[in-house]
Amino acid sequence: MSEANNESEAKLSAVELIKDTSHYLRGTIGQELRADTDHFGKDDLQLLKFHGTYQQDDREARGASTPSGKSEKQYSFMVRTRIPAGIMTAEQLIAHLDICDSIGNSTLKITTRQGLQLHGILKSDLRECMQNINDVMMTTLAACGDVNRNTMACPAPYRDAVRPAVQKLAFAISDHLSPRTKSYYELWLKDSETGEETLEGGSDEEFEPIYGKTYLPRKFKTAIAISYDNCTDVYTNCLGFIAVVRDGEVIGYNVTVGGGLGVTPSAKKTFPRLASRMAFVTPEQAVEVAEAIVKVQRDFGYRDDRKRARLKYLVHDKGIDWFRHQVEEYYGTKLADCTPDDVTEHNDHMGWDAQGDGRWFYGFNVENGRLYDDENRSWKAALREICHELNPEIRLTAHQSLLFCNLEERDRPKLESMIKRRGLPLVEEISNARRWSIACVALPTCGLAITESERALPSVIDTMEKTLADLGLEKELFTVRMTGCPNGCARPYNADIGLVGKAKGKYTVYVGGARLGTRLAFIYRDLIPLENIVDTLKPLFVEFKENRQETESFGDFCARLGLEGLNEITSPAPV
Repeated sequence: MSEANNESEAKLSAVELIKDTSHYLRGTIGQELRADTDHFGKDDLQLLKFHGTYQQDDREARGASTPSGKSEKQYSFMVRTRIPAGIMTAEQLIAHLDICDSIGNSTLKITTRQGLQLHGILKSDLRECMQNINDVMMTTLAACGDVNRNTMACPAPYRDAVRPAVQKLAFAISDHLSPRTKSYYELWLKDSETGEETLEGGSDEEFEPIYGKTYLPRKFKTAIAISYDNCTDVYTNCLGFIAVVRDGEVIGYNVTVGGGLGVTPSAKKTFPRLASRMAFVTPEQAVEVAEAIVKVQRDFGYRDDRKRARLKYLVHDKGIDWFRHQVEEYYGTKLADCTPDDVTEHNDHMGWDAQGDGRWFYGFNVENGRLYDDENRSWKAALREICHELNPEIRLTAHQSLLFCNLEERDRPKLESMIKRRGLPLVEEISNARRWSIACVALPTCGLAITESERALPSVIDTMEKTLADLGLEKELFTVRMTGCPNGCARPYNADIGLVGKAKGKYTVYVGGARLGTRLAFIYRDLIPLENIVDTLKPLFVEFKENRQETESFGDFCARLGLEGLNEITSPAPV
């Protein structure tokens, strides 16, 4: 154990003690699964996250009041699949649609980290859900919890030397940093009657060579970007790799550390932070350096306070020079300095594009990532038909959308017809404001949600589209991101416009971030009612149109003026 953790050993957080006595994430989950209850005990809730599931309570489905006056909670579970680089098959997508229809709440969510989430799974169906996901060669292990979570990478299927290299690295890091505990396979993939495993996996060794018995102090997020395409928002991650390209080949990566956006408003010691550039590594060094960085966080990260347990606080407090020195000690040799290369563009990969092998891919925009069927739109039905008829490879994006890959020229009109027949828009029919917007789940199931997000953002965009069109700004590119609480799952703190739930029906409005993800936004107005958000932003849009500099973006404009400058040209902030 490190000197830093020795100092705080006597005051470890409650979650650290739960992990320490869990027998490598087993806890009493097995006993609880056999119990005739609809929920798990408090300690097991922390361990379930490592297995890829959160216990939730649908606040809108609560039952009658109990004698104490509290309404009965309606428990269900969110199950998240870990999908490195967002790459999956049509069969695997259909399997998730089948699960959401048979034992879920009939919807499927594409996450902001290239994963899939099932909602409304009952405790009695959890093992079946896990087994069905593993049956199609996928896993939920480490999709959540205090470990390296889903490793992101640009999903575009270009047949060059760059995208396959970064995607290969994503799989390598994901595999290398995956927990080794056998508990996942014992709990979810063994027949509860016979004890026989339905699938092979895990390790018989009762230790974690990278994580140790208490794993990491907090969740750990990794992303890989390309210098000319930051579609994974690399600077918001604990660990990032920016591919350095020379003559069409990846010669190495500039490594970034210490990004993270979650905030606890009541704790001033918490804040969003973009990652710092640390060092340059060759492709051959990347995985081992990733391991070294994880081990530094394991041994020096703050285990006494989960509010400050993310890697970003360690890097902020100790400094990038100290952190790099520790990484070099764990890795075993000095690392080279970063090259000047940095991210210069962000491609959302929507619409048609040539792969470079004679085939095509189509980026299909899914508003806020929610797949459902109703009387107006049939996302699931469209996906089922497309997957059965065309059998495309599926790739998920960090903007909650997906790519249909490996399509023939003759498939293009057929695909568009299947999309339109289900009442869904093609990319060219979507405004830029809507296309570049994302939202977290929030109400009614997320236990952290203060107010609406996913269900509220479409109406905000409806109004924003009209305002922008009236001003002749409908073609402008900028990101709009909404979250139902300050945890920042939809990355609002580095967006051009960030909308963060602060109180019931009210939001903090951030402006001045960047579509490239390289600058934090600042608070423009606080506690703005949902219905007043666009009216609050409209004066900024007006001034932007009149006073922008050349090709300046909306985020750049707001950042250049700052809060004081914006207040001078618009009405003062309300008291």
